[in-house]
Amino acid sequence: MSTSHSGRQDAALRTAFVIFAKAPIPGQVKTRLCPALTPDEAATLHGSFVLDTLERTKTAVGKLKLSMDRYLACAPSSSHVFFKIMEERQGVILIDQVGDNLGARMHQAIETMFSRGYRRTVLIGTDVPTVPLEHFKQALTLLDQHDLVLGPAMDGGYYLIGMNRTIPELFTDIPWSTDQVLRHTQEKAANVGLKTALLQPWRDVDTLADLEALIEACTAETKKPKQERMFSDRTAGVLQTLAKRLRSRA
Repeated sequence: MSTSHSGRQDAALRTAFVIFAKAPIPGQVKTRLCPALTPDEAATLHGSFVLDTLERTKTAVGKLKLSMDRYLACAPSSSHVFFKIMEERQGVILIDQVGDNLGARMHQAIETMFSRGYRRTVLIGTDVPTVPLEHFKQALTLLDQHDLVLGPAMDGGYYLIGMNRTIPELFTDIPWSTDQVLRHTQEKAANVGLKTALLQPWRDVDTLADLEALIEACTAETKKPKQERMFSDRTAGVLQTLAKRLRSRA
């Protein structure tokens, strides 16, 4: 289903699916993977992850027939050439990330979606390149019976958040980029009486240990038939190159 601007006329019956992404600028993305990786390598990996997320959500719309419009929330600016190319090639609608911290930026993006008439808003990051397509469908299904759905990350954060209305409390006084994010979010949700559902936990990629686990998973996947693989050929190639370089540096 198209995600063009003209497709917003039935927004009240649809879901806004917002992908939070930074432009792949060396030195500004995946900095926790450096110095094991060079800034250029980290940026290449990040760029491939962004493309993975865009491609997988586009596939989910078509393959699973999910009624959702895909947005790309951009930092530092939607005017960056990388995002303009994504807009043209991937059919996403660009918005800017606005706010002084991650919580403020997420809350602003979600408020923007509800102000445009969407019934539900789901927000996902770009650090989970292998999250199954079914997770997207499950998140939408759970929102039929719950106020909030969270996709727990294995590091104590979350990789996905979805809701049926704006809930400002979930984005204030949270210790972002710590292992307490999910716990604090769940506590705040309980305090305001929200009915919350959790997806299956999934590993995002922030640290060298995360990257090494991803490389191991990608290597194991080469034994599977191509149609069963979760990694894109592009990301598999990037991971293979990085694995060789990490071994040589060790």
